Amino acid sequence: MGNSLLTSKNRQRLILFGMAVPLFAMVIVFNYFPLWGWVMAFVKYRPGVPICNSPFVGLQYFAKIFESGSDFLSVFRNTLIMGLLGLICIPLAVILALMLNECKVRIFNKVIQTASSLPNFISMVIVYSIFFKFLSVEDGLVNVILVKWHVLGQPIDFLANENMVYALQTFVGIWKGLGWTAIIFISAISSVDQELYEAAVVDGAGRFQKIWFITIPGIMPTVIIMTILSIGYLLSSGFEQYYLFYNGMVASRIEVIDTYVYRTGIAQGSYSFATAVGISKTIISVLLLSGANLLAKKTTSKSIF
Repeated sequence: MGNSLLTSKNRQRLILFGMAVPLFAMVIVFNYFPLWGWVMAFVKYRPGVPICNSPFVGLQYFAKIFESGSDFLSVFRNTLIMGLLGLICIPLAVILALMLNECKVRIFNKVIQTASSLPNFISMVIVYSIFFKFLSVEDGLVNVILVKWHVLGQPIDFLANENMVYALQTFVGIWKGLGWTAIIFISAISSVDQELYEAAVVDGAGRFQKIWFITIPGIMPTVIIMTILSIGYLLSSGFEQYYLFYNGMVASRIEVIDTYVYRTGIAQGSYSFATAVGISKTIISVLLLSGANLLAKKTTSKSIF
């Protein structure tokens, strides 16, 4: 009986492992095999010439990144600002999760949760089209309303105003991902021991006291983990959003590392330099992730590794 039970458990584990194998294979193929291309950062690569036959240049392209004439420092500033603004907005997802959890009207709760999560599944091309339609100068709904209500004397070209780039792109990111991120915190809230709430009611605690002393401490480990992961992706602001919203009027503010790598590598043909920039971003991201994880482990005893 014991052997058959053990065999049954092993069979279930093998089935689960078999289901995970394709995912591991995809990670290896798409995340680890491309690391061979990092060799291009250390050679003078030219298309059509095998990498192994390209002349070795050492750290020449890495040194070029930090030259005074390089645009990388400006691009790095933009990427860092975008990432920090996104990081600061994490509490908004927590607040939304708390509000949805406290909403006792089930239908309203489901409608808000679905509506806030839906943008996550919309293509960024469609997202750009929506914002272009709303913010365009001639017939954009926002300009029409603001001018009609005499808030503005004349329409503003929001998409070509470099002073609005950081705020606008942060808003786009919040609109697209807020509801989806809130789902994670809603799941964390649902795992909080319900007996704690019952005990709090007996002690006379109100709704806000239960949120402050039970719910928030209960989901704090999840908040810390999400913050650590967000710090690790601080320099990975994304490509599609900034590429689509890019134009000559806002180029100095909206260019981030991912779009910079594309423009220098693919558009300009500087494959080796673009690879060096990508490697630098990866190294800095790993250091940020490790530092954030170590700090969280020392201060809260919560970490991802």
